[in-house]
Amino acid sequence: MTRSLVTGGSGFIGTNLVQHLIAQGHTVQSLDTAEPRNPAHRGLWVKGDLLDREGLEGALQRFRPDHVHHLGARTDLEGASIADYAANTAGVANLIAAIESVGTVERVIFASSRLVCKIGYQPQSDIDCCPTTAYGRSKVEGERIVRAQCAKAGFTWVILRPTSIWGPWFDVPYKTFFLSVARGRYVHPAGQRIEKSFGYVGNTVRQLLRVAEVDPGRVNAKTFYLADYPPIDVAEFAASIQRASGARTVRHLPLAVLRAMAKVGDVLKSFGVAAPPITTFRLDNLLTPMVHDLRTLEELCGPLPAGLDAGVEETVKWLRSTGQIQ
Repeated sequence: MTRSLVTGGSGFIGTNLVQHLIAQGHTVQSLDTAEPRNPAHRGLWVKGDLLDREGLEGALQRFRPDHVHHLGARTDLEGASIADYAANTAGVANLIAAIESVGTVERVIFASSRLVCKIGYQPQSDIDCCPTTAYGRSKVEGERIVRAQCAKAGFTWVILRPTSIWGPWFDVPYKTFFLSVARGRYVHPAGQRIEKSFGYVGNTVRQLLRVAEVDPGRVNAKTFYLADYPPIDVAEFAASIQRASGARTVRHLPLAVLRAMAKVGDVLKSFGVAAPPITTFRLDNLLTPMVHDLRTLEELCGPLPAGLDAGVEETVKWLRSTGQIQ
């Protein structure tokens, strides 16, 4: 059993991780600026800001964790520059300093992001990155800080890059995809097999927990992408959601038609429409394959608990329980 601190414990992955740690009997504290998404976690929550170095040190001194899962971050894509994402850079440095000051921590899991590289790019090494957003650049800088400041650390550390994770307690953009299918609005490009390394959050949590418990020599100072091992086909993903939600069969339209619709969406967006049904940017993202080599992760973590249909069914069940679909 561990004493596990989860920064960002009120977020999507953090909420699921906290729940699994509790279920396994670990002592857990969630540190976040926001209140827990799951009201049942309120008693485990401490309000804390990654940019408050003194406050972080105080929180760690009081809880004295031996494991830290660092999921806290600013994750939207609205920032104009890396300076807008100080939680992802200075916040990481502050957390490392707090961890070193308390002296009880044995292992730290640092969450980064797949957006350290553009969609479809295959990095040739852990430090080979090509971000296209300010958020992505902030995560690259956060990784650099981890590698530099933890090089001689007295604890085991690892960097994990979640890909596109979905499941209960999620939010945009993947909740939007589920809702569009469940409401009969999603249209798939006809004849297109699009493979993506996506991950069901129940499987992601299993991977996080396994990385936190395997022999240090297998993970220390290494970087791994997080996703379900076999990439999913987006059409099969949509069909699974359709079946679980009881929605109408997903329509398939010729790619040329979708490109014309996307151009209309571009025009609508230029006139201030906040969320047109489809744009060229969104269509291109959908069409671009995103497959990562997860063989090393699979060797570390072993079989995952949920297949595609099981994960979809749990997610649809949660959407129904929260009144987001009928």
